Amino acid sequence: MLIIGIAGGSGSGKTTVVRRIIELLPQKAVSVISQDSYYCDNGHLSEEERAKINFDHPSSIEFGLLVKHLDALIKGQTIEMPIYSYLTCARATETIPIHPTNVIIVEGILIYTDAALRKRLNVKVFVDADSDDRLMRIIRRDTVERGRSLSQALGHYETYVKPMHLQFIEPTKRYADIIVPQGGENTVAIDFLTSRISHKLGII
Repeated sequence: MLIIGIAGGSGSGKTTVVRRIIELLPQKAVSVISQDSYYCDNGHLSEEERAKINFDHPSSIEFGLLVKHLDALIKGQTIEMPIYSYLTCARATETIPIHPTNVIIVEGILIYTDAALRKRLNVKVFVDADSDDRLMRIIRRDTVERGRSLSQALGHYETYVKPMHLQFIEPTKRYADIIVPQGGENTVAIDFLTSRISHKLGII
């Protein structure tokens, strides 16, 4: 089993990189654990309080549960990954079963901020992208998927996303074994990474 971390700033193209790796590797060879599924359950908060949640701070993630689930997968056990809603800031009663596979990808902006999680990652990838490109993707995502207006998306970026990126996410680039510039558009780097994964596992 190979445990791969894929981190990078919000809107950097991490999801595209993960999707591309899944497409290039044999079917059912990869399972993905998303950091976003492990946001702390804040469904009990008022709407005003939920609007102030800093999703870009490490304290917003229940890393203990994420590491526990990763350890279970390493032992060959199936886990029940939480489902988190940005609209309600709560976890759903339903879960997603994740089965142990040859490749486990842990994906998220803050995954390298947790030392216990870093220790379990065999390969650490950092997806890099220009700040203006990330901002455009963030605005698109926040307005379409998270119900924010343009002004709310910009305000959230200025208040939370940008300062947290500089304080917590950008510094974790030093932990990366591989840096993928140009985000998910860098097909050469993604193909190379996938080829090395396949070679190491002997699955193609």
